[in-house]
Amino acid sequence: MEEQKNNPLHGKTLERILVQLVDYYGWDELGYKININSFNNNPSINSSLKFLRKTPWAREKVEELYIRTFYNQ
Repeated sequence: MEEQKNNPLHGKTLERILVQLVDYYGWDELGYKININSFNNNPSINSSLKFLRKTPWAREKVEELYIRTFYNQ
């Protein structure tokens, strides 16, 4: 438990992370920053979550952007 104290993703669901990023950037900017089809072609939270849950490299990019956006300001 002690390890998680400094983890900015601790307690955050992937859905919450994605919603915050979409609210902050919008789909167009998010698709520009992370070029994946589920952000650029008919984007939705549900389709993006399905893709991110199956694709570790994409999820990692989303988590990195979240940390850069909200914790490294």
